[in-house]
Amino acid sequence: MSEKEARQSGGSPEASGVTVSDIQELIRRKEEIEAQIKANYDVLESQKGVGMNEPLVDCEGYPRADVDLYQVRTARHNIVCLQNDHKAVMKQVEEALHQLHARDKEKQARDLAEARREAMSRGQSQGLSPPQAFAKVNNISPGSPASIAGLQVDDEIVEFGSVNTQNFQTLQNIGSVVQHSEGKPLNVTVIRRGEKHQLRLVPTRWAGKGLLGCNIIPLQR
Repeated sequence: MSEKEARQSGGSPEASGVTVSDIQELIRRKEEIEAQIKANYDVLESQKGVGMNEPLVDCEGYPRADVDLYQVRTARHNIVCLQNDHKAVMKQVEEALHQLHARDKEKQARDLAEARREAMSRGQSQGLSPPQAFAKVNNISPGSPASIAGLQVDDEIVEFGSVNTQNFQTLQNIGSVVQHSEGKPLNVTVIRRGEKHQLRLVPTRWAGKGLLGCNIIPLQR
């Protein structure tokens, strides 16, 4: 694929329309270019392994007779063009990933603001106080089971499996439930910014410590 073809077949994705499928297509193009580069290097290797810089004249200055000069020159030219195409596509992939990530962050911020407004509106209309929590999430490791389940820092725990406000005594209660529930989903109910959320948490061995990947502290009652 020439540099002109690369521009015509996609160009740099604009922020207004970047999707996961766009990025997958860019990656497909990148792999296609890499395959073409390898094919041209194979041509050079078949011509006495001349590579990109070996001289094409003999010690007396005459064109070498032991290689196909046309094939070598064509392969070298193709490699230079394809490497430029590869660099351009890699830049497009980087830009597309950045734009997709930025758009996701904007959506998360909008969703969070909307959730806060709904929670405030619901609390005012119902005039009800949320259930009493017995523990709070102090920190969460990225990629942990707790993070995957949707737990967030400062979530106040109302129910953790069979543990609730009425029977909670110490954090050992939660630890016991976790140890006996490895690989099994637990229902976890939390209060987040005044609104109740029900989550499904699966204690699992992962790259970090423990089965949850979060730190829970008790609340004063």
